[in-house]
Amino acid sequence: MESTASPPSLTDSNPVLRDPDVRIMLKVRDGDDAAFNQLVLNYQDRLIGLLRHLVGDQTAAEDLAQDVFLRVFRARRGYEPTAKFSTWLFRIAGNLALNRRRDLGRRKEVNLATEESGSVGIRPGDRLLAEKSALMPTRQADKSEVQNMVREALSSLNDRQRIALLLHRFEEMSYADIGETLDLTVPAVKSLLSRARESLREKLEPYLQTGKRPKALRSDVDMSEDQDDDD
Repeated sequence: MESTASPPSLTDSNPVLRDPDVRIMLKVRDGDDAAFNQLVLNYQDRLIGLLRHLVGDQTAAEDLAQDVFLRVFRARRGYEPTAKFSTWLFRIAGNLALNRRRDLGRRKEVNLATEESGSVGIRPGDRLLAEKSALMPTRQADKSEVQNMVREALSSLNDRQRIALLLHRFEEMSYADIGETLDLTVPAVKSLLSRARESLREKLEPYLQTGKRPKALRSDVDMSEDQDDDD
């Protein structure tokens, strides 16, 4: 008697293919230029927002985003779906951002621009501000001052802490996907995020509770990142 079971699908043999953006990228690999334009539309604003918080400058973020997409396009013919498309894309973006920061001499403090050009959606710093503002007492602080404090606190995190926090909170990536992006184990990602949250809490809570601006925030971006590579 013949079996009536359905034959296995491609997604059964490779679960990554369930990712719709991976499927779009496979069309790009096959020469579909319209598919590449769709990926750019899907990720451009999110990518620029992430990069702006990593390099501290809107124009540099836009330039780096173009470079990321250029690298994706150049790599299209050899593309193999081994991870979610977003994981692959943000890994490229993170590496380029870190290289840019190193090229600029690994500045101890990043001057995050308050002016923005173009539409980049909801800025991660502003979303973090909205969450932290719940700690504010009855005193009404100047919004721009609080925004600057949040941005300074975010920029004082070391590179991996900042990337992990942005990916987890604002890209809603899982620990496993962040681990693939940063080449870390899941326990290491959890530890990294825990230290990032604690650092932000220590820097922001006293200000939000008292309204007194602390001394210049100490920057951790120049510290050794070996502590973030826990197995």
